[in-house]
Amino acid sequence: MPEPVLLVLDADPPPRLGRLAGRVRVRHVDAAGLAAQLPHADVLLVWDFTSDAVREAWPGDGPRPAWVHTASAGVDRLLCPELVAGDTVVTNARGVFEQPIAEYVAGLVLAFAKDLPTTLELQRARRWRHRESVQVAGSRAVVVGAGPVGRAITRLLMALGVEVALVGRTARRTIHGAADLDPLAARADWVICAAPLTPRTHGMFDTRFFGLMQPSARFINVGRGPMVVEADLVDALRKRWIAGAALDVFATEPLGPRSPLWDVPGLIVSPHMSGDTLGWRDRLGEQFVTMYELRAAGQPLPNVVDKGLGYIPGTDLDE
Repeated sequence: MPEPVLLVLDADPPPRLGRLAGRVRVRHVDAAGLAAQLPHADVLLVWDFTSDAVREAWPGDGPRPAWVHTASAGVDRLLCPELVAGDTVVTNARGVFEQPIAEYVAGLVLAFAKDLPTTLELQRARRWRHRESVQVAGSRAVVVGAGPVGRAITRLLMALGVEVALVGRTARRTIHGAADLDPLAARADWVICAAPLTPRTHGMFDTRFFGLMQPSARFINVGRGPMVVEADLVDALRKRWIAGAALDVFATEPLGPRSPLWDVPGLIVSPHMSGDTLGWRDRLGEQFVTMYELRAAGQPLPNVVDKGLGYIPGTDLDE
C-alpha cells in the first residue's frame, strides 16, 4: 500500500514531525496551492491556523481528506457548509492553550485591580502619586464560554477568591445558560469572553451589553475578535460606561497602526498572545503526532469537534 499523504498548510516555523518519518508522506503547501493538493491528501494539518485558505479551498472538486486537524482551539476559520456536511473528522488543539490563557486573564484582572498601567505611566513620568487599589478576593466575575478555556479561567479566578459564574449556551448543573448572562453581567466586576465564534455569538458584545455593565466593571476578550462590536466598546469606554477593557483578539488581525483601539483610554491591547507561552509550537506538533499515532493504531481520535456547533461540546464544570 502507498504511504498515506499528510498535507500541511504551512506557517513559519513548520511543525516537527520527525516521529512520522517513514510512515507518512508529508507535503507542505501554502494557501495558494491548497485547493490543488486537497484531493490527494489523506490528512490535513492546518498549521497556519490564522489562514482562511481551508474554508475557501474546500468547496472545490475531488475527494477530501478524511481528517482535518487545526493547531488552534477555534475552528471558525475552517468551517464551510461543504466541510460541515461531509464525513471529514475535524479536531482541534484542546489541551494546549487553556492554562496559559487562564494565567493571562488572571494577570489582566490583577493588573486592572492594582492599577498597574497607571503605575507604569507614573514611573515613566517620575511622579509619586499614592492611590488605593481594588481587592480581587470577593469580587464577581462572569466567564462567557463553558469550554476548557472558560473552565480553566474559572478555576484560576476562584483560587484568587473571585466569585465566578460560568455561562454556556445551555444551563446545566454547574453552568448558567445564555438567558442568565444579562443579569449576571449587570452585577459583575469582570466580564470575560472565552467563547467560540459561531453565528450565535457574532457581535454579541455591543452597545446594549456594555450598557448593562457597572461603571466600575471591566471587560476582557480572549475568545474571538468578531464577538465584540469594537466601535461600541470604544464608545462605551470613552463615555465611561465601563471602567476598562482588555482585548487580545480583534475583528481584523494584525491590528493596523491607524486603528482607534490603540489610543482608547482604559483599553489594554495585546497581539493575540494570551495562549502562547515558550515552547507552544513544539507542544502543538507533539500533540498532532500523538493523535496521528492513535489514529494509525485504530484508536479513536480525541478533541473531535461537533461541526454543527463549531466546538467540542462541554460538560459540567470540574469539581
